[in-house]
Amino acid sequence: MRIAFASDHAAVALKALLIEHAGGQGHETIDLGPQGDARVDYPDYGYRLAAAIAAGEAELGVALCGSGIGISIAVNRNPACRCALVTEPLAAALARQHNDANVVAMGARLIGPDLAKACLDAFLAAAFEGGRHQHRVDKLSQKD
Repeated sequence: MRIAFASDHAAVALKALLIEHAGGQGHETIDLGPQGDARVDYPDYGYRLAAAIAAGEAELGVALCGSGIGISIAVNRNPACRCALVTEPLAAALARQHNDANVVAMGARLIGPDLAKACLDAFLAAAFEGGRHQHRVDKLSQKD
C-alpha cells in the first residue's frame, strides 16, 4: 500500500518513526515534509497531504502535528479526505471500518511512539465495512 505522511515541526520525529515502521511492513511511503524541526505551519502540510490523497498519489495518509487537531482540520477541508484524529487503536480501526477514513491523524505531544505505531497498525489492518455505514459516509461528501 502507498501511504503519504505529513507533519508540522512538532511531529517530525514521530513522522520519521512511523515512516520507518510502515516501510518495515512492506508499505511504500511518501514523506511530504517537513524534513527538519524548524517552525512550519501545519495547514500547509495538511493541504499537501490532502492533495496527494485526492490526486491518487497515495491510498492512505498519516497527518501529524503537536495535538493532531490542527492538521486534521486542514486535511478535512478537502472533500476527498476523511481524516480521523485518534488516540488509541480501536478508534483507528473504527475510523476505517465505519467512516471509511483515508487519513489518520495523531498528536505527537499527546501519544507515545508505541501507541502511535499500534494506532497506525490498526488503521492499516482495518477495511471499510460498507453496508449500514455507506449512506452515512456518502453524506460526508454532500454540500447541503
